[in-house]
Parts: sequence; C-alpha cells; structure tokens
Amino acid sequence: MEKKKLEEGNELCVDFDKRGGFVPAVVQDVADGRILMLAYVNQQALQTTLEKGMATFWSTSRNELWTKGEISGDYLKIVDIYTDCDQDALIYRVEPQGGGACHTRDPQSGRTRSSCFYRKLNLSEGSLQAF
Repeated sequence: MEKKKLEEGNELCVDFDKRGGFVPAVVQDVADGRILMLAYVNQQALQTTLEKGMATFWSTSRNELWTKGEISGDYLKIVDIYTDCDQDALIYRVEPQGGGACHTRDPQSGRTRSSCFYRKLNLSEGSLQAF
C-alpha cells in the first residue's frame, strides 16, 4: 500500500508482516489511562477481538490464540482500538471485567494484580520496587 494512504488513510491495513506475523498491542484501562499489559496480536487474534469484543492475543509462549479471561475470568472488554501511523502497533483501550489484568498475584492480598506493570526501576540503585 502507498505510504500516504497507509499513514493518512481510513483503511485498516495492519502490517503483520513487518515483525513476522505479529504486532504489539498495548492494553490501556479506559477509565484511568493505566497501562495494564503488553501482548502480541496476529491477524487471527485481531479478528477474534473484533468478533468477541474481548481482548484476544497470540500467546508467544504457548503458541496459541488466547482471549484474556477465558481461564481467569479477568476479561478485558474492548472499548476502542487505535493503530499507530504506520499500522504496526495497536492500543486496546479496555474495561477490565474482573480482578486484574496480570496472571501474577500480590503476595500480601493473594489477588490478581491489576496491571502487569507493578514494578518500577529505581534508577539510582538499579533495582526493581513493587508498588
């Protein structure tokens, strides 16, 4: 596709070929803007997301399609999907439908973490701190 049409046009042309069939999808909570997770999407995952209305990804570790929440109950309902200028990355803006977005649990409460980004790098010490 012509670059101007890709970058300025209204046609969805996600460039799955650029990264071997996948594009990154940043998942953002529509209520407060927090980043919940980063995952990868192939053409089948995007199509399933559009059909179900729930965030669906390609699990690179299990090598299979994965709709977040099918096992945990922590679904991510799609509100909006954005693509960047060259259509090789997506943002899924979602309404979380369960306890959290991460597969890990807080050791104190035992609850699913609301975001996979629950640690911050202490720049002066070079260590991670949970928050």
